[in-house]
Amino acid sequence: MKDDDYVGSDEEFYTSDQEDDYSNEGPENEDYDSSCIPPKGTTTKVITKESLLAAQKEDLCRVMDVLFLKEHHARTLLIHHRWDVDKLFEVLVEKERAFLFAEAGVSVVEHQDSEPLPPASTIMCAICIEDVPSNEATTMDCGHCFCNGCWTEHFVVKINDGQSKRIRCMAHNCNAICDEAVVRNLVSNSHPDLAEKFDRFLLESYIEDNKRVKWCPSTPHCGNAIRVEDDEFCEIECSCGLQFCFRCSSQAHSPCSCLMWELWAKKCRDESETVNWITVHTKPCPKCHKPVEKNGGCNLVSCICGQAFCWLCGGATGRNHTWSSIEGHSCGRFKEDKEKNAERAKRDLYRYMHYHKFYKAHTDSIKLESKLKDTIQEKVSISESKESKNRDFGWVTNGLCRLFRSRRILSYSYPFAFYMFGEELFKDQMTKEEREMKQNLFEVQQQQLEANVEKLSKFLEEPFDNYEDDKIVIVRMQVINLSVATDTLCKRMYDCIENDLLGSVVPSVELGTHHKIAPYKSEGIEKASELSISDNDLPFHCGTNGGSLEPEYTSGSGSSYESGCSSRKRARKEGPGGGFFDLNLPAEVVDRNCF
Repeated sequence: MKDDDYVGSDEEFYTSDQEDDYSNEGPENEDYDSSCIPPKGTTTKVITKESLLAAQKEDLCRVMDVLFLKEHHARTLLIHHRWDVDKLFEVLVEKERAFLFAEAGVSVVEHQDSEPLPPASTIMCAICIEDVPSNEATTMDCGHCFCNGCWTEHFVVKINDGQSKRIRCMAHNCNAICDEAVVRNLVSNSHPDLAEKFDRFLLESYIEDNKRVKWCPSTPHCGNAIRVEDDEFCEIECSCGLQFCFRCSSQAHSPCSCLMWELWAKKCRDESETVNWITVHTKPCPKCHKPVEKNGGCNLVSCICGQAFCWLCGGATGRNHTWSSIEGHSCGRFKEDKEKNAERAKRDLYRYMHYHKFYKAHTDSIKLESKLKDTIQEKVSISESKESKNRDFGWVTNGLCRLFRSRRILSYSYPFAFYMFGEELFKDQMTKEEREMKQNLFEVQQQQLEANVEKLSKFLEEPFDNYEDDKIVIVRMQVINLSVATDTLCKRMYDCIENDLLGSVVPSVELGTHHKIAPYKSEGIEKASELSISDNDLPFHCGTNGGSLEPEYTSGSGSSYESGCSSRKRARKEGPGGGFFDLNLPAEVVDRNCF
């Protein structure tokens, strides 16, 4: 191979200036790109079965310390505000404590001042209208008292209906939320399986009701949840290796918006394009309505049902005809609507086929290039074993990482272009001239990125393990410069999409913010780090008001919180019949396996 083959053109964004920048680099500078190293201090966390309770306790302690509340009251407030502590405190500041509590159904009125009923006395339950001993009745924080039997049946119904996270008092027009410890104690006496289910729902409310936390969508389920600290429009890599969009829980798809990817995936999955092809290439039989394809030059066609009809207008006819006419039939009138619909369907089909072809080509390239990893590692091992001055081959691994990321972005840019410059989503948002101008701007950047990605792929496939030192240096410079070039082009493409294309779209009630995309990150999709659960992170007692996280029930109540404010919890719990279930699995999975 000649050295001239390695030189790129300005149109492909690869310049000789970049080559000079790297020509004097020594081995100590070869790690030019931190692409393959996850950034320090990631803002996303993996919540495992060991850290789920610790993550929940962390927010509970914050609320308990500020408002001087017991644990179940703090949990009720957080569930109502979807575990958004900042939003809860905003409501507290703006509308004060009374409104905050009333809205969430929290009642902290003390009733201990009243004289307790003698153990031998009886009370009448307002639900079953029966007199029961006072020790067989329970009074909630709101002050309403009913017999334990009625309370238990009420709790059982609510838990079975999936309302266990916010069980309200039975009294008419009372919005107070029942104490979870009371619910657990009463239900566990007669329905231990439902008590376990109640515990699990309370624990998992931190994930199910929290907009900053979502289950990893891996199949089979890896048992992890992901918590983000900032914008929900981001792409995350779970510790199990799955990369996904946090907002829609589908595969990572930027620069496509969530709505664009949802429509594209559906379009590729269903038979919509098959219907388009049938519309373009066939006509329905006027008798049996089955699609008929014309396979000859004559405009008189016959269906398998025996009906003859005119291909031009679709009208039923007889069989007597000449090359120029059909006996007793005339269809010279132009039917504008049918012709327009057929032309539109034909144009849409060819347009979809164009974008799908390039999307599929780059997707297939990703699969093929993923096999390069083992091959390149083998080449690197061979090269490092030789006695050569080029002993550091980190640039190869960095270049391969950059190739994978750029190829993925390039593949998803075609579904983006299909909807951005089509009429399905933004028909009234741009004039024809504006659409053509923006499409040309985007396609120029897309083609530049495509050219550099293909060149990078070509150089990485070079048999550098058989090259002399001088030629390895040349390949090294090309890979480094092309990696930097593709990174810059990706940044420019995202900037163009966010500012010039999607940024100019007027938000509507229908679209809202559905077309915001995950930002571009040079280091790749962020890898979530595991949430720290060291014993020093959380105190055993929160606050000074006595509202500690120590449970208010005995250890035999079937609770999952018997360790108080400990940051650890049991990985598995014994279920009905001596079986075990994993607290980290979603509730519906556990119900299917255990109950």
